Parts: sequence; structure tokens; C-alpha cells
Amino acid sequence: MKNMTLARIAQVVDGKLVLPAGKEALKNEEIAGAVNDNRKVEKDFLFIPMVGARVDGHDFIEDAFSKGALASLSERELESASGPYIIVDDTKVALKKIAADYRMQLQIPVIGVIGSVGKTSTKEMITSVLETKFKVLKTEGNFNNEIGLPLTICRIKSEHQVAVVEMGISDFGEMHRLGEIAKPNVVVMTNIGQCHLEFLKNRDGILRAKTEVFEHMPKNGIVVLNGDDDKLINADTLGLQKLFYGLNGQEISASSVEAEGISGTKATMNVAGQIFDVTINLPGTHNVMNGLAAAAVGKVLGLSVEEIKQGLENAGTIAGRNNIINIGDVTIIDDCYNANPVSMKASIEVLGKAPGRTIAILGDMGELGADERKLHYEMGQALEENHIGYVFTVGELSEEINKSLSQKNSSCMAHHYRAVDDMLQDLLPIIRGGDTILVKASHFMNFSAVVEAIKAKLA
Repeated sequence: MKNMTLARIAQVVDGKLVLPAGKEALKNEEIAGAVNDNRKVEKDFLFIPMVGARVDGHDFIEDAFSKGALASLSERELESASGPYIIVDDTKVALKKIAADYRMQLQIPVIGVIGSVGKTSTKEMITSVLETKFKVLKTEGNFNNEIGLPLTICRIKSEHQVAVVEMGISDFGEMHRLGEIAKPNVVVMTNIGQCHLEFLKNRDGILRAKTEVFEHMPKNGIVVLNGDDDKLINADTLGLQKLFYGLNGQEISASSVEAEGISGTKATMNVAGQIFDVTINLPGTHNVMNGLAAAAVGKVLGLSVEEIKQGLENAGTIAGRNNIINIGDVTIIDDCYNANPVSMKASIEVLGKAPGRTIAILGDMGELGADERKLHYEMGQALEENHIGYVFTVGELSEEINKSLSQKNSSCMAHHYRAVDDMLQDLLPIIRGGDTILVKASHFMNFSAVVEAIKAKLA
């Protein structure tokens, strides 16, 4: 990390640098990176121990040194430390200060991806497009919060030409803090949906919280907005340039959207007057929207339509995010990383386009606030409209889905369970060739275990 010497870091974090006897010259050494997991330490890294509910990272400082760490942060004085360390009041706060200072030195554009639904998939698609021309650093997994984002910034190296970072929040003020660190040149806003209502109350609150980022963008920054979203079409971007995408005649638009079952989606795209056909190897109209966002970013960064098309057609799935798993003639749609009403309806629509027998395994959606039961109940309508054959629900809130189907006298064969193990006892024996199975719930439901159980059954 250029210019990030131990002396500079100590100054940035208002900390005290403690050097081993006779090792004063180390204060001028630059760190190669920063991590908060001792298992990920590499040569000359800065280790950032954090105190959690069950584990105190300070217990692993010596292990980090043994793996080649140049230095460590610490919230207390250390006895017989085998390497340099910097004493700080709070290592989490110190991490954010380090990342913010490092970001100010970087000359590469940073693309921030924000929204209620589709951030990770859109980030992956943007990366796929930009990688046709640039060396790209992207957020790994779901490292999008006040720890994950600064760790991502600290991974940027001299060879990177652009960074694509996901920025996720659940309350007011968080986007201000993320914006202060990332200072994005381009922000992509996918939508304003019904997420984190427990804290943000309604969609207007969500919009207000997410648009806090605009205060931390440069004056020549560009905001890429979903023009089909009723909240974003009129969003105040504080004078920043807007670029809209969508299905309704925006500057970056798509038409002739055609589902290829669950194997992908065809569309004709118009990128500022340049028209081309593209096949996205991901199911669902929502992935065409994600592709349009990626095309918009490609346009902003000067890519040709040939490069944009290539990147869109190279985009793939990731585990837990509409990931299609084929085992024999059974298809699993692994979409169990997270869930909210918008994404669950989109996943149900994808399942509805599958041939053969369709099975939806659905769990609770979290942080929906006072209307959480009503929002679960409404999923019954989506299941009915998409003619899903079998529905297995698990969890207290998901019982509302089952109630909805029962009260509608739905043709869906619906079953509800309190526990995953009970559900699996009934589900696994009925799976047969030709089935398509959707697994969808919020992350806390641990539905990845359901995916693994189905895979083990079919192995």
C-alpha cells in the first residue's frame, strides 16, 4: 500500500507506534495490505485484531507475526510482542481511518454499488464488463459494511485500474460513513425496495439513507440510476450528473426481453443509440436490469459496445445468488444468501419459467418492520400467479405464506414447518428427475444447509 508506512498509519489513527528494540527503521516500512483475520495474513501485512462477542483478535497477534505480518494494531499494550504494533482506542475505527487515508491517495475510479436488491449480482456484472478492458478490484462476497468496505479498499494494489465496491446499510448515517471511506466517482443505485424497514421505516426513509453517499462524491461524479424505479426517477443527486437505465426508453435501455427458461435471458440493448443483441446467461428480467446498470458503467468508463456485450455474456452466477446447480436432470436454484419481498418475487418468477415440476423452499425474510407478516403473506399471490407446484415454508413468519395459499384455495401443494430438519424429512423423498427447486430465505435462516442436503441426496 503505497505511502502507508507504520509512521504514517500511527499518525492517521492517532495511535502510539511501539517498535522492538533496535528496529526503529521499521517505522518507514510500508504495509502490503491489511486484514482482520490472522488466517489471511501475508508477508508485510498489517493485522487488525477485533474484539467480538466470542473471539478476541488480540489472542492471534503473535500468530499473525509468525505468518509474516509487518505490524499489528492493538487496543492495549502487549508484553513481549515479536513485532511492531500501534496502540489505538478502537481497532474498528482505526481501520476506517486507514482506508479513508489510503483512498485519498488513489487515482483510480471507484464504482459504488448501492440499492435494496441486486447489489451483489450487479457488482459482479459490472466487474465482468469492466474486466474486458481493465484490471478490476471488486468486493469479495458480501464485504459491504463498515468493516468489509475498508478492508476492500485496503486490497487495492498498484496494478488495479478500477475498483467496484458494494455498499450496504441498514440505518441512517451508515452511508455517510461508507461514503467518507470510498468517495466513489460513480454510484450505481439499483432500486429502492422494502429492506431494513425495521430502522428506515419506509421507502422514502430508505431513499434518504442511501442517497447520503452523494455528499461524498466529487463534483464531476456520475450517478447511474434505475429509471424504472418510482423513487429513483426523481432522486435529488445534489447536482451530480445522472445517467438512467431501464426498460422504459431510458438512455441505456433494453427491449425484446425473452426468457430462455432458467438458463438465461435474451434482450436487445440500446446504449446511447448503439443497439445490439445480447444473451445473459442468468435467468430473469431482473438480471437484464443488472446488465443495463453494468452497460451504463461501461459507457461511463469508455468501453465499446463490443466490450460491453462480451462482458455481459461472460457474467456468471455466484453461490447463494440465483446460482443454477444441475445435478443429473434435477435443477437447484440456490438463492439462499438473502431475501426481501422484491428479490423473493423475482426468484419465484424465475422458478415459474422452469419446465417440469416446480418446488419452492422458502424461509423467513428479516428486518421488514411492522408489516413483516403482511409482506410474507403477499408471497402467496406470487406463487399462485407463477403456478408453482409445491411450496415448503420454514419459520415463524413464513407460515404467513402458507396461510395465504390455504385461504386462496391454491393449486400449490403447500407445507409449513418450524424446523429445517423436519422439512427435509418430507422434501427429500419426493424429489424426482425433472424437478426444479428454488431455495430462498434471508441469510440467518441458514438455508445453505438445505442446498447441501439436496445435493447430498442427489449425489
